[in-house]
Amino acid sequence: MKKLLVIIFVFSIQFINAQNQDLSRAKKFFDRTYYSEAIVLYERLAEEKPSQEVIKNLADSYFYTNNLVKAQRYYRLLVKSYNNNLDREYYFRYAQTLKATNSYDDANEVLKEYYAKSTNPEDISNFEKDLKTLENVSAIGKRFEIKNLSINTPNSEFGAVEYKGNLVFAGVKLKPGIFDKKFKWDNETYLNLVEIPLQNINTADSTVHYFAKELKTGMHESNAIFTKDGKTMYFTRNNSKNGKKKKDDKKVSNLQIFKAELIDGKWTNITSLPFNSPNYSVEHPALSADEKVLYFASDMPGSLGSFDIYSVNVNKGAFDTPKNLGPQINTNKREQFPFASADNKLYFSSDGHLGYGSLDVFVSEINGNEYSKPVNIGLPLNSNLDDFAFNINSETKQGYFASNREGGKGSDDIYQFKEIKDLIVEDCKQFIAGIITDIDTKLALENATVILQDSENKTLNTITTSADGKFSFTAACEASYKVSAFKEKYTNESVTLTLDKIRDKVNDASLALKSLEAIKLEEKENAEKKRKQELIIEEENKKKTELAAIALKQKEKKEKEAAIVAAEVKKNEKVKEILEKEKDVVRDKDRLIIKTDPIYFDYNLWYIRKESKVILGRVVELMKKYPGMVIEIGSHTDSRGNEKFNADLSQKRANSTREFIIQSGIDAKRVSAKGYGESVPIIKCKPDEACSEEEHELNRRSEFVIKNL
Repeated sequence: MKKLLVIIFVFSIQFINAQNQDLSRAKKFFDRTYYSEAIVLYERLAEEKPSQEVIKNLADSYFYTNNLVKAQRYYRLLVKSYNNNLDREYYFRYAQTLKATNSYDDANEVLKEYYAKSTNPEDISNFEKDLKTLENVSAIGKRFEIKNLSINTPNSEFGAVEYKGNLVFAGVKLKPGIFDKKFKWDNETYLNLVEIPLQNINTADSTVHYFAKELKTGMHESNAIFTKDGKTMYFTRNNSKNGKKKKDDKKVSNLQIFKAELIDGKWTNITSLPFNSPNYSVEHPALSADEKVLYFASDMPGSLGSFDIYSVNVNKGAFDTPKNLGPQINTNKREQFPFASADNKLYFSSDGHLGYGSLDVFVSEINGNEYSKPVNIGLPLNSNLDDFAFNINSETKQGYFASNREGGKGSDDIYQFKEIKDLIVEDCKQFIAGIITDIDTKLALENATVILQDSENKTLNTITTSADGKFSFTAACEASYKVSAFKEKYTNESVTLTLDKIRDKVNDASLALKSLEAIKLEEKENAEKKRKQELIIEEENKKKTELAAIALKQKEKKEKEAAIVAAEVKKNEKVKEILEKEKDVVRDKDRLIIKTDPIYFDYNLWYIRKESKVILGRVVELMKKYPGMVIEIGSHTDSRGNEKFNADLSQKRANSTREFIIQSGIDAKRVSAKGYGESVPIIKCKPDEACSEEEHELNRRSEFVIKNL
């Protein structure tokens, strides 16, 4: 058991020592920019012994070798695991890898965090402005037609320029031999300057030749440019002397710009420019149109970022002191691959100015010693990966650039392009337009005042309409506006609009105004119409009232008639019933009477006699038996004597009879009394002597007529 423990312990010590050795070797490769070798070791260490340094260096190794997808994985882990003490630079690189996978929203959020960690409080606001500018550039759309050249291979090709009917560029041999040196940065063999006739650049089976064998060394050669007479060239090469590579204290062979002269068909007098140094890189030469200024990129002391663009005056082959183009052009990141066009524009690639991803091409107007704020040259020339080594013919609008974008043939490919749209960068705008018309006549209104206001009611513009009544305002997108129209002797009208993000959209804000005269006329017409309507309604109501009254009367009449009929039926039924039951009740033609013995009164008197009270008792008995019975006492005299006297006497006798019945307990309302005098005789006696005493006696009578039951 002890032996086993010793073996395990020794093995553990050996394993730890091996890890430490790998870490030391990986760090050594990383520091010397041998990233391909460093990745192999760091990948193993990331699995076995991950640390902040291991993850950082592995992410950076992938980043510097343009494997941004894998770099993104480790930058994400770095930000997630070591956020508190992580240098802000790693947020920037992480954002670049996010752009490489078209995750622009995520990239912008990471960039916001990157700028939030800056000591410059204006960085965030500047970032927001740059985002808007880039959005405006994108809105232009497709500015270039681009074509991947047939000469491209799976290895790197870039820095293409036209020279004496050929295309000269930097390339890597497609199938390196076993003894060819490889560039430790990315495992490709070293770059050489090669050429191909221009007519063959789009022919897949064309042969590429070395540009000049006298320039070929075992180091990088790239980015050649030529003077207009074709007799002088500048190019980039590793620091060397007499064909041998020279390195700095960190074992890095920095890049330098060399000059060569064409003499008798050979490039000779190959010299390093005086401002080169073994301690920093000077690269990517470019000449101004008048060839008096040489532009280049360098990380020399005093640079704002990893690489800056510099210029140096050229005086008959001599060079002044280089000048940094300053913070208008350079950032704290990379600015490389300058190109000065014939129309005084400086093009360069940068990942410090906001772009679509990694290196983008930017342009600045050259005005003497001043440069305008650089602008991204747009799509689709710029992409989510590296776009660089740009040059353009200002007259033909054609040129070349290099890119490692998706869809290419390998690492860096050369693309031919043609500019088809001008770089006009404008904020998103729309139009608010319309016609001011008369709402009634539909005719356009001239001299109407139209006012445009913002959401805070601030007046932005005022227009007076011409004969066609039209107006048009230019307005910013994603904002709210109020459009108001005024005209003398007309009403005022307004409309509120909220604009979206669609550029150059026309928003209709037409308004129709009402004439005050027309309003008065309409009010008068409406008043008359209202009065007529009221009269009509009044007449209709009157007719309705009359018809209702007629209907009510008809209803009442029908009800009354029905009641009469019903009462008559009921009365007849009662009459029938009383006639059947009461022998003292008899019908006398159309009358119903209570038949009694004669009621006698003393001569010329009206008092009820004793024997008459007995007879009247029968009448009272019947009325009590039939509470609904109403009677009329009719008193009659014979025709003898004075007619008025007879009428008064008969009324008194009727009244006296009624009074007796009332006193006998019958309601006075049920008894009426009427004296008929001699007006209703049973037997007419003309003259009085024509009747006998018996006949006169028949005429002297009291009748009890039943009026209601």
